[in-house]
Amino acid sequence: MRGAPDIPAPPPSSPPYPSASRRSRPRLPLVVRRALRHLDGADRDVLVLYLATRVALLLTAYCTAWLLPHDPESHVPAPFGAVVGRWDWNHYLHIARDGYFPDDPAARPGEWDNREAFFPGFPLALRSAHLLLGDWIAAGLAVSLAAGAVAVVALARIARHHLPEPGGPRRAALLLLASPCAVFLAVGYTESLFLAFALPAWLAARRDAWRLASLLAAGATTVRVTGLFLVAALVVQFALTARRRGTLRAFPWLALPAVPPLLYVGYLYSRTGDWMAWKHAQERGWYRQFHSPWESWSTTWEAAFGQAYPTPYALLWQGELVAMLVGIATVVLLARARRWPEAVYVALSLWALGTSYWYMSIPRATLLWWPLWIGLAGWTLRSPRRTAVWLCLSVPLCVILAVTYFSGRWAG
Repeated sequence: MRGAPDIPAPPPSSPPYPSASRRSRPRLPLVVRRALRHLDGADRDVLVLYLATRVALLLTAYCTAWLLPHDPESHVPAPFGAVVGRWDWNHYLHIARDGYFPDDPAARPGEWDNREAFFPGFPLALRSAHLLLGDWIAAGLAVSLAAGAVAVVALARIARHHLPEPGGPRRAALLLLASPCAVFLAVGYTESLFLAFALPAWLAARRDAWRLASLLAAGATTVRVTGLFLVAALVVQFALTARRRGTLRAFPWLALPAVPPLLYVGYLYSRTGDWMAWKHAQERGWYRQFHSPWESWSTTWEAAFGQAYPTPYALLWQGELVAMLVGIATVVLLARARRWPEAVYVALSLWALGTSYWYMSIPRATLLWWPLWIGLAGWTLRSPRRTAVWLCLSVPLCVILAVTYFSGRWAG
């Protein structure tokens, strides 16, 4: 063009102009980039859904801090750390920061500090994340965020074995993430970390990778006693498939997941002289003495409907009863489908939670029952009406229970 100034070309040794922009673009950490290479399009869709629901829960926490402060006349919201770090979080924090038996008595105040009841897996992860982030609340949220991402991808991949319909794996992840107690997957609790070990362990077992399954299950038993129920399911799965597939030599590996609980019990004994220190801490703090299943049902029913407790407590016990019925129905349906390993896993969980003085934490335990969410996904995929009905029931409960937790009203 006449009159246009001449723009000199860059010398041959200079890189093209766009490369400078590419060099200045921030790069993801190496471990993240390697993980992303193993994800397909369906996995990425699940992760987008996962991140969206995390943002929704954090938004709920923010609004709760402003709408429901501890002091109704307050002019400032509750601190964010106090909103997301409640109840069991304080036990995990104390263990990660001070250990199980701190030298300073002031680090273990109060008769309700039964920290021996909690396995060391999550506190160890929390302490490691704190070394990187420098803040305990941020560390707890980061552990759950990263572990939850692993868990939902693994859940979707397990769902592929059962749901051939398009969108089935994503539906299973959606139902878990929109379940009534989904808040516990986002805050500093053990559910996400447990699932990050348990679901890949189950996926590895389905592929006959028994050494990997055992190593991952050992991680699960480090986090929660529920990991032993997973081990029982793995043993049943092994018994049903190993003889046919010629993998009997892998059987000794299934003893590996028992090592972390045994080491923990031995550690508590060395400090307390009590081989049952973990169980006794459970009994002191949460009334988990053994009772027959019908006694536990009766006591919980009376607490829920006998007008002996304030209405917030009674409502939560009503939720415990509903969760028990859902669990029983899940076991029956799994048995009818001859999915014996998953039936054993859920049944053992119900037995452990349903034989205490009264029911406690069964709704939270539903987060760990992956066959429930896969089964519900299959049920809702058969009809758009079923999907609408379920989400209209589940999503409001998810929001209500999240607000209940963030406002400090979870235990009444």
